[in-house]
Amino acid sequence: MNDQLPMQIRSRRSHNKSRAGCQNCKKRRVKCDEKKPHCTKCVRHSIECDFASPAASTSPDPTRRFRFRPSKYQPGSRTSSPSTRTEAVTSSAASASTGVQCDLAGSALSGGISFADLKLYHHFVTSTYKTLADEKVDHKRVWSHHVPQWGISFPSIMHLILALSALHLAHEDPASRTQFIAQADDHFTFGVRSVSAVLCLLNTENCQLIYMSAALICLVYFGRGPRRGEYLVFSDIGRSEWLILLHGVHSIVSQNHDRVFTGVLEPIPDDSIGGVSDELQAELDEHLQQVQQVQAFILSHVTDETSRSLFAAAINDLLSAFEEVYKMRSAGKDGICLMHLVVGWVYRLRAEMISLLEQKDRYALILFGHWSILLVYQRSSWLMQGWDAHVLHGVRTSLGEEDQQWLAWPIQVIEGEVPTHSTSKL
Repeated sequence: MNDQLPMQIRSRRSHNKSRAGCQNCKKRRVKCDEKKPHCTKCVRHSIECDFASPAASTSPDPTRRFRFRPSKYQPGSRTSSPSTRTEAVTSSAASASTGVQCDLAGSALSGGISFADLKLYHHFVTSTYKTLADEKVDHKRVWSHHVPQWGISFPSIMHLILALSALHLAHEDPASRTQFIAQADDHFTFGVRSVSAVLCLLNTENCQLIYMSAALICLVYFGRGPRRGEYLVFSDIGRSEWLILLHGVHSIVSQNHDRVFTGVLEPIPDDSIGGVSDELQAELDEHLQQVQQVQAFILSHVTDETSRSLFAAAINDLLSAFEEVYKMRSAGKDGICLMHLVVGWVYRLRAEMISLLEQKDRYALILFGHWSILLVYQRSSWLMQGWDAHVLHGVRTSLGEEDQQWLAWPIQVIEGEVPTHSTSKL
């Protein structure tokens, strides 16, 4: 029996093992197709392939040790002299942690992830994610589980959640704001750059990831805070940066709606949302009455039938937005929970209305000023603080003196002269 055993063992098929793969694939221990000047896997993950560099080494280093990359966000690293920075890096390398490669698959950060980045990632998965959704209704754990997990393999999402985390820390720790803002800006730049690189590769497999990247870009923009001369839909000079970002989200969704909003991103109805409470009904009625007065004023002055239809649709949608917001508030929800309703009105505006706002049309500005009231009820979110007053300021400075009276109600609400009932804080 033992004599027959060797005859039963099949010999292993011989093959040639390639050692010419790119360094990114080698570090991730995946097969590289060795396409030049960029291998397929590097293109898919939007990272720089070392095949594009003529100095790239093709021979593996069996003795290589991986270290945590020194953080350029260390105090003084941005202002110190080159010689000082070199000495600091040399000194830190001597005591760097070794033996474990802390390198996120598909990350564009060559050399691994820094301690500063690990701190941001930890803050996101323990704190920041809680400020982005109502955990009570996030049954699929989109923000607590799936988004951080997607970031591991999709660099756009990783950079953007690190940017969002840095902005959250800047909000919580004003003394270190400068440092955290610098981190946020750097990661935001990488995030936008990497998602731009894969937009042309939009397909069924990555449409949810690209959509989430675009949504995160908009959130980072809000979290960065109001910028002088930029008022979301219009600006003092040129097109609004945020509107361009929002149109990017709109384009992705319009082409892939059913593929985006499926699986973990499929909307789940919130059974806690009912009607408007008796406590808030009078407050809502006052808002509706004010918007209806604006409606009567605009439609009495706009005579072109096409323009009348355009304004009528936008005003009716705004009235509906107020009602939906007050239903949410009646259920004890505000802040980030209202984002889809508040931003949804701008998202649905027709291109002609957007054009009127960019041209600073008097009627469009008056209507936009009343929309800014809805931003008041998002103040409890750190992302949205200051935006209501900022947008209204842009409207006031762009509107002629003869029309300032039509902003009296938004001014009273936003400046606190009209009391509003507070709800939950997220």
